[in-house]
Amino acid sequence: SLTVLQALEDGLKRADADPSVKAVTICGENGKFSAGADIQGFSSPKRQGIALGPLVSLIERSEKPVVAAIEGIALGGGLEVALGCHYRIAHVQARMGLPEVTIGLLPGAEGTQRLPRLIGVPAALDIITTGRHIPAAEALKLGLVDEVVEENTVEAAVRLANKL
Repeated sequence: SLTVLQALEDGLKRADADPSVKAVTICGENGKFSAGADIQGFSSPKRQGIALGPLVSLIERSEKPVVAAIEGIALGGGLEVALGCHYRIAHVQARMGLPEVTIGLLPGAEGTQRLPRLIGVPAALDIITTGRHIPAAEALKLGLVDEVVEENTVEAAVRLANKL
């Protein structure tokens, strides 16, 4: 939603401007990282505020390390947000993917560029063209996430951020 995008932008800009902040962790709420955009919003009139693509680029350009704490699901735009982060930690039960392709939509926040750079073209093409959900263990093998944990994902991401 626009509210989430605006909160992420404001928080990241505040963190980048604050010299006491050394790293940033992005997490979801209620055990889910993000299910992505509400496709019903695509037909609504043009809205004001930051769009997902520029927000993901802002995350990627952060001078401070940004760690995604992926719990539950990171789908569509949610995965694209995670791809913009410098590091990704996933809970063992997390699933990731770009399911919008199953209804004829292409990932719109440069996920089709970031994913191949991260995991290679063959694996990325499989994920991009099928829309299948990748379990955390497979995501680790592919290099999509840096670590898989069975414990509290946010605490693990904060620990990694503090190390960085």
